[in-house]
Amino acid sequence: MLKNKNIILGVCGSIAAYKSAVLVRLLIKAGANVKVILTADAANFITPLTLATLSKNPVYTKYFEEETGVWSNHVELGLWADYMIIAPASANTIGKMASGLCDNLLSAVYLSAKCPVFYAPAMDLDMWRHRSTKDNIQKLQSFGNTMISPTSGELASGLYGEGRMAEPEEIVAYLIATIKKALPLTGVKVMVTAGPTYEPIDPVRFIGNHSSGKMGFALADEMARLGADVILISGPTAEKSTQQVYRIDVTTASEMLEACKSNFGDSAITIMSAAVADYTPVHVAAQKIKKATEEFSIALKKTTDILFTLGQTKTKAQILVGFALETNNEEEHAKAKLIKKNLDLIILNSLNDAGAGFQKDTNKITIFNQCLEKTVYEVKSKTEVAKDICTEILKLRPA
Repeated sequence: MLKNKNIILGVCGSIAAYKSAVLVRLLIKAGANVKVILTADAANFITPLTLATLSKNPVYTKYFEEETGVWSNHVELGLWADYMIIAPASANTIGKMASGLCDNLLSAVYLSAKCPVFYAPAMDLDMWRHRSTKDNIQKLQSFGNTMISPTSGELASGLYGEGRMAEPEEIVAYLIATIKKALPLTGVKVMVTAGPTYEPIDPVRFIGNHSSGKMGFALADEMARLGADVILISGPTAEKSTQQVYRIDVTTASEMLEACKSNFGDSAITIMSAAVADYTPVHVAAQKIKKATEEFSIALKKTTDILFTLGQTKTKAQILVGFALETNNEEEHAKAKLIKKNLDLIILNSLNDAGAGFQKDTNKITIFNQCLEKTVYEVKSKTEVAKDICTEILKLRPA
């Protein structure tokens, strides 16, 4: 959820500022890009050097650094961020945020930010219970800011009670859960197939194809970014997922068939982008076949059409998407496949199009829906193509 997200972390003057080092580390580990803004009081509790080292970015403390002459553009920082977290958020900073005061860089970036803002209060028990703090919290909630509630525990004053900042692990978990909750496919199971299949001839050789799996992996990653619980069934490939998906590795068409049948029933969306072999050897030699004759033939038999098989059991609530890689009469073949296999969408690739086909980082597609309406896309990266396909799939989901 946080991979490649831009996060501003504001750190205020509180003994809980020591936790910000752990928080930065966790955010970086989750794949986020982090920039830290320290208030003047926060720098008394934790050094800019510590947070700069962990975030791998300069730490911002002032509008203008006299020694270097560098001006920190609060507007640019606010627009850069996908999310802003203020942790610890002191009573002083919460009051400034609620009142619109802008006397330091952190409050200026807060007022400039267009992104969701999370804040984790940290203060002593009496400060937390004070009516003015409660009023400020209520005001911030009305602005659409999200509070990560403090917990009870031993406080810096020696008192025991509420006001202790949430632990860094809790803050990251809360952020991820909140992001995921807002995504359109949260809790939806999606099955994606990718890559080639290898049909063995003997222990050394096989019948295969040039599929790299790049398109299928891009689709699985995009579905995961949309919040889906993704099962990726992959043939032999060197590709790796960038998102959290559950991967099932298979080799042959029959293995892919069984994996698909096992997971299709409770999949709301299925995208079949694997290049499955149409034929497999009738007999597989137990030993390596020697080069003994001028000519050599292998008897082949049809593999089970996985897409057709799934289409026969598909319910009205399920969405089934197939691919058609064609070399001639492309649109006619794609539309026929759409109807025959009971698909909701078919994605047409043509090997005649520059930038399309196997083992490329780009693709050019045409999408047909059940009404045989077509949408043509220009050549794009497979990551962008995956977004286009997922956008069309989302249109088929009930509102």
